[in-house]
Amino acid sequence: MHKGYISIGSNIDKDIHIPASLVALKKLFGPLIVSSIYESEAVGFEGDSFYNLIVEFNSSLEVKEAAKSLRQIELDNGRSRNSQKFSSRTLDLDLILYDDLIINDGRLQIPRDEIERYAFVLEPLAEIAPELKHPISRINYATIWLNYDKSQLTQKRVTPNWNL
Repeated sequence: MHKGYISIGSNIDKDIHIPASLVALKKLFGPLIVSSIYESEAVGFEGDSFYNLIVEFNSSLEVKEAAKSLRQIELDNGRSRNSQKFSSRTLDLDLILYDDLIINDGRLQIPRDEIERYAFVLEPLAEIAPELKHPISRINYATIWLNYDKSQLTQKRVTPNWNL
C-alpha cells in the first residue's frame, strides 16, 4: 500500500468543486485525512481568492495511475486541459508526495517544489503530517513550516458550510 498527499485548490465555484473532489477521492482511495481549508489570494495573476487544502490517502495504485486518476477528477469538475499555470481554475489536484518517491520526468514531479515555495501547500501539509520528512531534505514538515518566512503571509483558515 502506498501513502500519498494531494494539494487541492479552486477559485471558481470552490464551494461546489472542492466538496465534489473530496467525494471522488474518497470513492477512489477510501478514507482520507483532510487538512483545514485555507483561503489565500491568487498567486501570479489577478483573480478570485483560492481555497486550498491537503489530503492524505492510501492506495494500491502505482504513482502514474494515481496521477492519471487525479487528472480525470479535474476534468470531471470542468477543468480545461489547456489552462495556463497561473490562472483561475475550477479544480487543481496536484499529487505532491507519494511514499518517498523522487520523480521528475516532465509531466510528473514528486515531491512538488510547491511544498516549500507556497504557504497554501506547506501549512496544511505540516498540519496533517508534521513529522513526515521531505524525501530530499529529510527535514520534517513541521520544521520546514516553522522556518518558513511568514512576513508576507495573507492566508487564513476558513470553515465553509459543506456537508460532506
